[in-house]
Order: sequence, then C-alpha cells, then structure tokens
Amino acid sequence: MGTEPNLTRLDRLFARLDREQQRPEQLHVPRMSRHRIALFGATLAFYATIVVAVITTSWLVRLDWQLMFFRPYQQWPEIHPYLDYYVVLGQRGPTAVMVAAWLGWRSWRQHTLRPLLALGASLLLLNVTVGAAKIGMGRLGPHYATEIGANEMWQGGDIFPSGHTANAVVTWGILAYLAATPRARRHLSTLSAVVSLGVGLTTVYLGTHWLSDVLLGWAAGVLILLALPWFEPMINWAEARILATRDLLWARWGDRLPMPRPGAATPAGSASAQAAPPAPPSTSSAPAERLVVEPSAQQLRPGGNRPHLAQRPHAGRAERPSQPPSATRRPPHSGDRGQRGGPSPRPVAGG
Repeated sequence: MGTEPNLTRLDRLFARLDREQQRPEQLHVPRMSRHRIALFGATLAFYATIVVAVITTSWLVRLDWQLMFFRPYQQWPEIHPYLDYYVVLGQRGPTAVMVAAWLGWRSWRQHTLRPLLALGASLLLLNVTVGAAKIGMGRLGPHYATEIGANEMWQGGDIFPSGHTANAVVTWGILAYLAATPRARRHLSTLSAVVSLGVGLTTVYLGTHWLSDVLLGWAAGVLILLALPWFEPMINWAEARILATRDLLWARWGDRLPMPRPGAATPAGSASAQAAPPAPPSTSSAPAERLVVEPSAQQLRPGGNRPHLAQRPHAGRAERPSQPPSATRRPPHSGDRGQRGGPSPRPVAGG
C-alpha cells in the first residue's frame, strides 16, 4: 500500500505557488485616491517641518548633538558587530539585487514586466529626489562637525536626508506596494516600517547620521511610495513598448533561427533511436508462417550445399543435457570430405 510523502513547508509553499494563475486577469494597481493624497500631503508637511527645524537650529538640532555626545556605540559595544551587518539592509546595492531577484521571478511567473518596472521607477525617483536634497542642503555628519551646536548646513556634506533610511523604506516598501492581497500588503508594510526605522536608528548608533537625518529619510521614502500611482501610466507605456519591440524582433529574426531539417537522418547512437520500442507481436488468428524451409533435391545431393536450417536459441552450459564421458568426442569419419557434422545425407529421389 502506497503512502504519501511527508511534505516540508518549502514543498507546500511551491505547491501553492504552482496553483496560482500564470497571468492574472486584473492586476492590482494602486490609484491616487483621496486617502493617499491626504497621506502624501501630511508626509510632505512633515518633511518640510524637519527641514525648517534643522535650518533654524531648533530643539531638534540640540537633540542631535546630545545623541552625538552620548555616543551609543560606546555605551553598548557588544551589539556593534551585529549592527554592522544589519545596516546592510539599507544599502542600495545588496537590497536592490535581492528585491530585483524576487520581483524578476514574479514577472516571469505572471508574464508581466510591471514589478520590475515599478522597482526601477521607485529607485529612479529615490536617486533623483534624495540625491538632489543631499547636494542642495550639504549638511555634514556627526564625525565631520566643525562647530558644537551648529546645524552644519551648506558645508559640502551629503548626509541629509539619510540615504540608508530612504532606501530601506523604498526597497522593502515596494514589496508591499506590489502585494496582491490586502493581508499581504499590511504585513509587508509593517515589515518595511520596522526594517527602515531599525536601519535609521542603527546609523545613529554608529554615529554616521544625525537623528534628524533619519526622520527626513523616512519621510522621503514614504513620499516616493505614495507618489508611485502617478507614474503607473508611464510604467504601462514602457511595458507596452518593450513587449512590442520584443514581438517585432521575434517576427524579424525568429524565422532565421536554425531549425532541424525534416529529412535529416538520425544518428545511430542517438537517444531517439535507442529508445524506439520494438514492434508489437502480431495478434491475428492466422497461422504463423513456417520458419524452417524444406531442403530441395539439389541441396540434398552429395557435394551440394547444406540446407539452411532455422537458427535455434543457444543453450547455456547449465541447460545442456548431461552426456557420458565417452560421448564427448565424436569419432572421425573417413567419408566426410570437407563437410562438418557427419556423412552426406541420403537423397530423397533416386539418381
């Protein structure tokens, strides 16, 4: 009696993925609703408030200096090696490769380029907006501060807002943006918020960013995710152009690909020739043909050729009948001239 194999959790996951639709009829595309517009406006106001608070050297700048003098990396040195690895979750290169691999698999699975194009659009917006803010405000980091209590603005730095924090928000948040179900979207949004805040606080612990840098980086990443629905028409246009170019190239060059000739001979050692099944035995009720041909009179004459007898299966040594020792060697025949196996056969007819 057969038993079902014990499936692991990974096997059940791939079995569930295999049951998904190859091409969803209606992909979930977020739209710029009133709720999203309200969140975008509130986040933009928070962004502007942080910038104004730093420019005016308010209480937020004093808090930045207090945390810098506190030196968290000296207060808890035992967690320093672990946070050095954790902060990699905010670096653009490694995180982009990991997320692009997953979204590439989804693109191949669903036969659509939208996941990869959405990731590319979000990273492009991140580089343009955050990079412009960094260069435009030019704030120096804690390790390069020149005057205690100053905001260190327009000094040629590039740490305001925090790129690690903004990149963590966008790179991991794009998974929530592209989620297919509301439950997955909630879970991935929570995961993105925890990872991005953790990465930002890790940079404060290591002393590479002010606290205000982290807050502004978090707001910058959220603004990009909230603004993505405005770029959905551009993403759809890019996908249509890429697929149309692919079809055009296939129509132009597809017929020039080498194809096997219909009359080509199959090599003797090929797998197809070896795997050819033998012809099935005949099941007709007609009597089988005789395989043994009766010898003719000319073949039975002395000196004539020996008749052709049907080949019998060769018996092994264990299958041969036992013979006495005296019968193992045949006596020589003097009348046998050039013929093996005994005297000439007697002819059937006279002559």
